[in-house]
Amino acid sequence: MIETLSSWSNLLLYVAMAVYSIAFIAFAMDLAGRSARAAERSERQSAVGATAARRNTLVGAAAPAGAAAHDGVAADRDVSEPASYTTEDPASSVSLASTRTESGDAWRDTRATPSLRIAMWLTIAAFVVHLAATTLRGIAADRVPWSNMFEFSMTSTLLIVLVFLVARFWADVRFLGTFITGFTVITLGIATLGFYVDVVPLAPALQSVWLVIHVFVASLATGCLAIGAGLSAAQLLQTRRVARVRAGLPTKLKLLSALPDAVRLENLSYRINIIGFILWTFTLMAGAVWAERAWGRYWGWDTKEVWTFIIWVVYAGYIHARATRGWRGTPSAWLAIAGFATVMFNFGVVNVFFKGLHAYSGI
Repeated sequence: MIETLSSWSNLLLYVAMAVYSIAFIAFAMDLAGRSARAAERSERQSAVGATAARRNTLVGAAAPAGAAAHDGVAADRDVSEPASYTTEDPASSVSLASTRTESGDAWRDTRATPSLRIAMWLTIAAFVVHLAATTLRGIAADRVPWSNMFEFSMTSTLLIVLVFLVARFWADVRFLGTFITGFTVITLGIATLGFYVDVVPLAPALQSVWLVIHVFVASLATGCLAIGAGLSAAQLLQTRRVARVRAGLPTKLKLLSALPDAVRLENLSYRINIIGFILWTFTLMAGAVWAERAWGRYWGWDTKEVWTFIIWVVYAGYIHARATRGWRGTPSAWLAIAGFATVMFNFGVVNVFFKGLHAYSGI
C-alpha cells in the first residue's frame, strides 16, 4: 500500500512539473505579447507627437503670431488624449496607463492577454495536482511530508505557488508567473533527480508538533521572500531600462515595458518582504521552542540555527535600510535579493553539505 501511494505521488508530481512548464511558456508568451503592444503604442505616440510638432512649425511660419499661438494650442489639444499617459519615460507609458485604478493605490493590469489567463488556469491546475502528490506522500508516510530534502522541496514549492496565487487577490503579481513557475520546476526537478528517497520513518527528534509549526511557517515565509526577491529583481531591471531610455540608448529587454514602474515594484517588494520577515521571525522562535523540547536547550549554535539567524539579520538590515535615506531604490533591492540568496544557501548548501542536529535529509 505504501509503495502504491508513493508511486502515485511520484507520477502526479511529474504531471505537475509538466503543467508548470507549460504555464511557464504561457506566462512568457503573455509578457512578449504585452511588450509588443507597449512598443507599438509608444511608436504611435511618438508619431503623433512628431506630427504635432511639424504642424506647430508650419502654422508658426505661415500665420501671424496670434493665430500661430491659437493654432498651436489647438494642435496641443489634438494630441492631449494620447499624451495624457506619457511620462519622462516614453517606453513605460503603456504600463502606467494600465496601472491606474479608481483608488490609485492597487496596480491592476487590464491588458491581460489570452496567454495570461491560460497560464493562470494552468498554474492552478498544476497546484491542485501538486497538492494531490504531496498529500499522497504524506498518507504513505503517515506524517507531514517534510522530513527530508525531497519531501521538503515538494511542500515548500507547493506553498510558494500558494502564496503566489493568494497574493493575486492583494496585488496583481501575475507578471511574476514566469519566475514562480520556472523556480518551481527547477526546484522539483533537482529534488526528484538528486534528493529522492523512499518513505522512511520519522526520526524521534522530529516527532513534535513544533516541527509542523516551525517548517510550515518557514515554508510560507520562503514563499513570501521568493516573490519579494522576484519583485526586487524586476525593479533593478526596470530601473536600468528607464535609465537607458532617458539616455537615448536602445533597450534590450522590451518585455519590461509590460511591468509596473520601479517605484511600484519596490513598494510591492517591501510589503511582501515585511510579511515574510514576520513569518521568519516566528520560524526562529518556533525553532527555539522545538530545540528545547528535542534537545533540552533553546539555542546551541548548530549550523542550521546559525543560518536561520543570519537570514533574519539580513532581512532586518533590509527593512532598516529601506527606511534610511540613501538606501531606498537600488541598494535596498540588492539587499532583498541577497536575503533570498541566503535563504537558498540555507536550503541547498547547509542542508546538504553541513553536518549537524538538523541533518535528516537522508542523502
